[in-house]
Amino acid sequence: MNGVRNNEARQKVQEELTDEQLLRYSRQIMLPGIDISGQEKILNSTVLIVGLGGLGSPVAMYLASAGVGQIILVDHDDVELSNLQRQIIHSVDTVGESKVQSAKTRIAQLNPDCAVMTHETKLLDNNAESLVQQADVVIDCSDNFTSRFALNRACVQHKVPLVSGAAIRMEGQLSVFDARHADSPCYRCLYDDSEGEDLSCATNGVLAPVVGIVGSIQALEALKLIAECGEPVVGKLMIFDMASMDWRTMKLKKDATCPVCG
Repeated sequence: MNGVRNNEARQKVQEELTDEQLLRYSRQIMLPGIDISGQEKILNSTVLIVGLGGLGSPVAMYLASAGVGQIILVDHDDVELSNLQRQIIHSVDTVGESKVQSAKTRIAQLNPDCAVMTHETKLLDNNAESLVQQADVVIDCSDNFTSRFALNRACVQHKVPLVSGAAIRMEGQLSVFDARHADSPCYRCLYDDSEGEDLSCATNGVLAPVVGIVGSIQALEALKLIAECGEPVVGKLMIFDMASMDWRTMKLKKDATCPVCG
C-alpha cells in the first residue's frame, strides 16, 4: 500500500503480531474476514483524516482503537466550547488547543502504539498531493467544498481510496470513491465545483449522534478497504434520514465528462 511504502516515518512493516496485540485485537481477529492477515494489514496501514470535528472525532478514535499503525491528522481550527456537543475526541481540558493536538492526545490514551502525525493547516490544492501520497486510505471529514474538491483531485491522481461523509441537522450521507477501479465515480462526478456555500452545523445545527453514526460508518469503510474484507460502498451513495430512520442507497455512475476522472 502507498502509505507503508512511501512514509519514511514508519520504521518497518510489522510481520508478526505480539502477544499484547493478539489480545488487544482478539475480537477483530476472530472475524473470518479479518483474521491475522487482516489485522496485520491494519497495523501496517496509514490513514489520512481531514477534519477533526463531528465526523473526524469517531473516525480517529475507532481507527486508532482498531490498530491503524499511523494516522495523519489535518485541521486548521482550535477547540471551542460549542464543539464539545458532538466532537467527542475533544474535552473541556483541550478548549483553546488546536484540534489536531487535542485529537493526538486522546488517541495516545486509546492506543499509544498508534503513530500520529499532525498538520495544523487547511487542506488545499497546494498541500493535498503531498498528504494524500502518504496514505493508503483518505477520509474526508471536512466541512467545505474547497477542501473536498482538492482532496478528490489528489486521490484520483494518485489512485488512493477516498471515504467521503457529510452530516447536518438530522441527515447524513456517505460514499467511497476508489480510483483504482476504472469504473468508479469520483466526488466531482457527484458535485459540481460551482456549488454555492457549504451548509454548516454552525448555521443549520446538528443532533450530536448523527455525526457519530456517519463518522463510525466512515471508519468501518476505511477498515474494510485496508483489510480487504466485505464490500465497500464504491459506486453507491448512502443517504440517511435519522429523523425517520430511513436509510437509502443510490447507485452512482462515473461521469464520462467529469473534468477530474472522466
